[in-house]
Amino acid sequence: QVQVVESGGGLVQTGGSLRLSCAASGSFISINVMGWYRQAPGKQRELVASVTRGDNTNYADSVKGRFTISRDNAKNTVYLQMNSLKPEDTAVYYCNADLYMDLGRGKFESRYWGQGTQVTVSS
Repeated sequence: QVQVVESGGGLVQTGGSLRLSCAASGSFISINVMGWYRQAPGKQRELVASVTRGDNTNYADSVKGRFTISRDNAKNTVYLQMNSLKPEDTAVYYCNADLYMDLGRGKFESRYWGQGTQVTVSS
């Protein structure tokens, strides 16, 4: 059983900050890439930021300079610090974790998603 659980969403005013957390738990060997996606009403899910196990990061152009992704490998946790929030950042934010697993028939990688956390930025 694997669980990916987000926390930290909420309502904030324009210019405010929020910190999202996401923890993976269960039976796996290691976590490769962890990331955050978001989906606004009527729009496709889009990548916000990702981080490799070696701390290489990637950001959407729309959040560069405002958001920071980080991870704690010992805690199997990824964070998203969001500063200078804008109304257009309003969305459901989803965490994903690419897990390296072995279920007895060989090792493989599989992507798991969290349930999502709402972020609302008021103008």
